[in-house]
Amino acid sequence: MKKVGIKMQKEVVAIQETMFDQKVRVELLPNVQGTLPLVIRPIDEQLDLHAWVKEHADQLENSLLKYGGILFRGFDVPTIESFESLTKQFAPELVEYGERSTPRTEVQGRVYTSTEYPADQSIPQHNENSYAHQWAMKIWFYCAQPAQQGGETPIADSREVLSLLDPAIVRRFMEKKVMYVRNYGGGLDLPWQDVFRTEDKAVVEQYCKKMGMEYEWLNGDCLRTRSLRPAVAKHPKTGDWVWFNQAHLFHVTNLPEEIRDYIMMAVPEENYPRNTYFGDGQPIDLAILEEIRNVFERTSVYFPWEKRDVLMLDNMLVSHGRAPFTGPRKVVVAMADPSTNYTFEFDSGLN
Repeated sequence: MKKVGIKMQKEVVAIQETMFDQKVRVELLPNVQGTLPLVIRPIDEQLDLHAWVKEHADQLENSLLKYGGILFRGFDVPTIESFESLTKQFAPELVEYGERSTPRTEVQGRVYTSTEYPADQSIPQHNENSYAHQWAMKIWFYCAQPAQQGGETPIADSREVLSLLDPAIVRRFMEKKVMYVRNYGGGLDLPWQDVFRTEDKAVVEQYCKKMGMEYEWLNGDCLRTRSLRPAVAKHPKTGDWVWFNQAHLFHVTNLPEEIRDYIMMAVPEENYPRNTYFGDGQPIDLAILEEIRNVFERTSVYFPWEKRDVLMLDNMLVSHGRAPFTGPRKVVVAMADPSTNYTFEFDSGLN
């Protein structure tokens, strides 16, 4: 795997976070820029993380909004059940993975496999469900089994990504937004029954209308949708502007080269399994997509998983991806705090 501009974490730097008690040690993994993620370790390995989190819920919420991500490392979180219980200390109800874009399996309640994408391929940086009308504000990852090699879940600060992109590109996306076009099934992508978790076309149509999606049925059982979504968002709590879309990931050029070349040769463009355009239907320049991918590459923070790690992210402030890996790997995910807080109007501060 080619790694360009990756910040590999090998040491830790202690910091002062006076909001926490003396039962934990608070650290930063050193990287070129920023303070992502905050690392919290127990002084005593027998410390009950569930009870400690409950006691410090407000302080942890403030730290999450400040840093964007918190890595709980070295705590006794032995099972997926205990991970699920831990997430409910932050949010009493987890949310279902809706309007799916990748295969996932329910492992425990609303805890899912993080992805079932092939191990030899990488998943680019993205904010979960940022292509949808509704997304989770919080997302947790739990490492039940780290890979023998690779398999990191790289993360990137969405505020930093926005600040490093060419302002002309940002302005264009803010004005035009992003159009996501999906064709479901046909052996090329997830069938609509899996994406919308139903066999009933009427339920799909009702969902699309509710979420502001155009839809059309093709050849009886094939479905195409178009969704116009913002590309830049304002965080409802911090007021920070963030890069918040999946234009680069849904674009046909994100596919592995052999698959992409086959699809572009054999399938009419309107039938591509998924693709993105500017909101007015104009194609997104390849140079713009390359700029976005390069900025994500420059800002991505990689660190190796350790067994029983729990990573909590603010899904608007921080994106995530997945590196290729070898050997068994089991990382599961849970999400909470659904939001449809649309504060996306063009802001003169970004001019």
